[in-house]
Amino acid sequence: MTAHSPTDRGDVEPSAVDLVRADGTAGALWQAWTTGERLAALPELLRPRTLAEGFAAQRRLSERAGPSYGWKLAATATAGQAHIGVDAPLPGILFERFRHAPGDVVPSDDLHMAVAEAEFAFRLGADVDAGASRAQLRAAVAAVHCAVELPESRFDDFVAVGAPSLLADAACAGRFVLGPEIDGALDLDLAATPTSLQVDDEIATGSGAAVLGDPWTALGWLADALPQYGPGLAAGALVTTGTTTTPVRTRPGARIRAAFGAGGALGTVEFTLAGQPA
Repeated sequence: MTAHSPTDRGDVEPSAVDLVRADGTAGALWQAWTTGERLAALPELLRPRTLAEGFAAQRRLSERAGPSYGWKLAATATAGQAHIGVDAPLPGILFERFRHAPGDVVPSDDLHMAVAEAEFAFRLGADVDAGASRAQLRAAVAAVHCAVELPESRFDDFVAVGAPSLLADAACAGRFVLGPEIDGALDLDLAATPTSLQVDDEIATGSGAAVLGDPWTALGWLADALPQYGPGLAAGALVTTGTTTTPVRTRPGARIRAAFGAGGALGTVEFTLAGQPA
């Protein structure tokens, strides 16, 4: 399996017993989501053994977490894949409960991973089928946005738990700030587009090439991967494609600024993290 191929869904379709097990997995994760508890690992009987089982649990988790509006991709950079021990991206659901806008004061007390990521996000105007060509992908995209993700894991050591458990936990879905639409983005070379991410005085730079070589490649990967698990990539969805720079550490009260294009010519995303709770 390569980073550009769909993930393996396992040997057989999930049985009724598998689905009950997935619901138990989701329940254990949901308790951690709602209490702030950090898990060393899921109980062995609830621990997903394959990516298919992990995704089934993620879908059950979504029934508890509330409305969603799209997808995130974790581990679209080679370094990120090596860091968590996977060889392909992991798709996760974006939940409205974690959605924010530029200028917001974003809660920080639940940011265990404590990093920020500057990302390109696609808003789809049409469904995208598996195997879509680059031209078909472009035709389906209504807009490209600047964005910042604050990923989060309910696991104490997310590096060690393995891809199926991370997938069950919505692929480290956390808080997300959707920035402005990039004018003329469909005609840009996103792979060559520079980006920067600043958290207080610390700055990281990169480009769209960090995302599987090109954010468009990441979008195509997701379109190919999702139908293996059930849902397809549908019109109206937002897809954020992964970090374009080395993730930058955050802290309560930090000011965050992501810039896209030279000097932020294509757009910026700015917001502040809330200070320590009283």
